[in-house]
Amino acid sequence: MCADRYIRQPIDEAAGRERAAGFGEILHAYTRDEAVLEAQRCLQCAMPFCVQACPITQDCRGYIILISQGKFDEAATLTLQDNSLATVLCKTCYHYCEEDCVMGGKGVPIAIRHLKRAALEFGDATRLYVPSAPRHERVAVVGGGPAGLNAAWELSLRGYSITLFEAEPFLGGQVDTIPKYHLDEDDLDRDLARFKNLDVTFVTGKRAGVDFTPETLLAEGYLAVYVAIGASTARDLGIPGEHLPGVFHALPFLLAVNKGSEGLLGRNNRKIVVIGGGDVAFDAARSGLRLSSKGNVTIVYRKTRAELPAGEEEISGAEEEGISFLFERAPVRVEGTGQAQGLVVQATQLGPPDASGRPTVVLVPGSEETIPCDTVIVATGEKADLTGLPTEINFKLSAQGWPEGKHEDWMTDVDGVFASGGKSVVYAMAAGSKAAEAIDAYLSKKRGRAPIPRPDPFARDPPAPRVPSGYGGPTWHL
Repeated sequence: MCADRYIRQPIDEAAGRERAAGFGEILHAYTRDEAVLEAQRCLQCAMPFCVQACPITQDCRGYIILISQGKFDEAATLTLQDNSLATVLCKTCYHYCEEDCVMGGKGVPIAIRHLKRAALEFGDATRLYVPSAPRHERVAVVGGGPAGLNAAWELSLRGYSITLFEAEPFLGGQVDTIPKYHLDEDDLDRDLARFKNLDVTFVTGKRAGVDFTPETLLAEGYLAVYVAIGASTARDLGIPGEHLPGVFHALPFLLAVNKGSEGLLGRNNRKIVVIGGGDVAFDAARSGLRLSSKGNVTIVYRKTRAELPAGEEEISGAEEEGISFLFERAPVRVEGTGQAQGLVVQATQLGPPDASGRPTVVLVPGSEETIPCDTVIVATGEKADLTGLPTEINFKLSAQGWPEGKHEDWMTDVDGVFASGGKSVVYAMAAGSKAAEAIDAYLSKKRGRAPIPRPDPFARDPPAPRVPSGYGGPTWHL
């Protein structure tokens, strides 16, 4: 077999109008032969720009060459050694690696995310992680999303005893809001199954600020606490009518869809308006379309199409499925008597840039119009729920709303309490890794020992290298 380096192996995709009828998978997996051909396109650059673009330093160059040789078991092991949530990421990652792929300048980037999936599906992805000798030192992780799970993985590999507390009755955090047409409901379970032998205890249904605080955990004998609660509480729009029946916030809506959507919207032929332009807005719009057979869905965004923060994969997918867009409109109020019946919007124009360099939004006087609708989904950002958490911790809130420690390595004002998060699954995982390193350095200093580098997760002797040859450091930042 020989691949044309400039032509990507096509990825089988369900047709737009057909797939919008249900929650079946959109992107289908490569066959074994297709994966080998796609991997053979890789130039195996001496400087692995793809690896440097990855927040968790995944050695994609390494597993690609193994796939090109048909060594799928070895490719799966290499993938899993740096990626505790590989099954989730092989379907949902924003593939920052592909954006930096050299082949993108010559043709089409290598389908790196899809090849990761091939490594796991055709190779042995059931190997269990192996803990180091126990250190008999307890660390608490608060939050069962990607940041918390990856921190628990990192610390348990180093021999720490981890208790992870999650407010919901299930693990995953915002992973659980990813629609099923992207991610199978069992994929996270496949990743967590590899934790079986690690000293990680999962405690669900316990909420920080209600059932415990970081200080009470320290008092119980935990030597450090990592707060990774993310930003999952919806921000109000601050407009009249936003609490009428028929108005939903996007993340609770998506979670309800995944946990059982029967009766969520009530009937078919809905007229749905989604406010927002990020990936969550597009997930909500595409899920709403699937729940409402023959319904009409419109995404309303206050800036132009060029400013949409959602990924191109989401935007083009929504267009193919028949979702409409209304740009340069800002919500003014939701109208209705006992039920949402319309969204009043006002035209906008882009103004001068703000402090971050992004264009501001200027309302156009006298330009109000009403969009008839019976369902409004608000997807304009989230914030952290810090209710009941002591003010002494003095969290800093990121621009996206999750809590962070203000001091070096995300330490808060309470000694031994750390906090961080990330803007996507893989960035949250990277934040969890960095926090784990900081906690290990903190505890090692108190014990008068050197920090513990992450051991080989499969206890190989000699251990596999952490980064590939040619790696020159990350091109991203948290």
